[in-house]
Amino acid sequence: MSPAHRRDLARQAKKEEGCSQRQACRFFEINRSTFRYEAKFPSSYRFAVEQAIVRLSHEYPEWGADKIGRLVRNENHRVSNDRVRQVRRQEGLLVPPPKKKQRRLGQSTGRHPQKASYPGHVWTWDFIHDWTLKGGSCRILSVVDEYTRQAHCLHVARHIGSKTVQALMEKMIDKYGAPDFIRSDNGPEFIGRSLGEWLKEQGIKTLYIDPGSPWQNGYVESFHDKFRRECLGREIFYTLTECRLVVNDWKRKYNQVRPHRSLGMQTPVEFAKNHSNRAKILPALRPTASTPEESCTTAPA
Repeated sequence: MSPAHRRDLARQAKKEEGCSQRQACRFFEINRSTFRYEAKFPSSYRFAVEQAIVRLSHEYPEWGADKIGRLVRNENHRVSNDRVRQVRRQEGLLVPPPKKKQRRLGQSTGRHPQKASYPGHVWTWDFIHDWTLKGGSCRILSVVDEYTRQAHCLHVARHIGSKTVQALMEKMIDKYGAPDFIRSDNGPEFIGRSLGEWLKEQGIKTLYIDPGSPWQNGYVESFHDKFRRECLGREIFYTLTECRLVVNDWKRKYNQVRPHRSLGMQTPVEFAKNHSNRAKILPALRPTASTPEESCTTAPA
């Protein structure tokens, strides 16, 4: 029971029962000063200040106490920012903290295979960034077969959107055949509606990793580590054309010359040839008039 409630009961007992003030205070365990206390109503000036704080807080709900206090003082009211905060807290006018924007996530259309079982089972793609001395930053789209470790594409451009990704994917399907799954993060280039519908038409299931979990796409991260250490970190590119030439040359050496310990010291091309009987024959392994490492590295005209 609050002191104010006990005070009201003591006053009621003194009035109705005819007991003295001292007896009533002793019975309800309150001080005599509390019994004689009269609530003070705010002055008209204080009321006007509080009304100004409430009015300006409703008018500018996105502003904090410091800005509201400044506006109140501009109206010739003397008030501190602490008093403004107190009034706003009592009236429930505190500005809520800004909510973090929720990132749109892609919808996986297949169950996540932890490991690819044959060539063309799972492809993975992602972006890696670099820069040129005469033009600023550039983006490189990499597409890797998780089973053979073969780099199917290293496309270099200033800007790469979902339409460009779809066009490059069409070229790779014509050359290597369509994969069963494709794994990626939730980048806007990979979760576009038109790209998702096109992949569904091609019978390719999407596997999107959880946000902030690059280890779920470990094959492309490992590939980017080698790409950065053996190519991008060793070269200074003056123009975008020079970057495309150097990247295309490194892609050829990576697929055809560089042995991989995880593949039994075979190159990705050799490993793909030796294991092509475990899946459909890839179009890339058929003899053609063009060189085997013609890629989508160069940008379309």
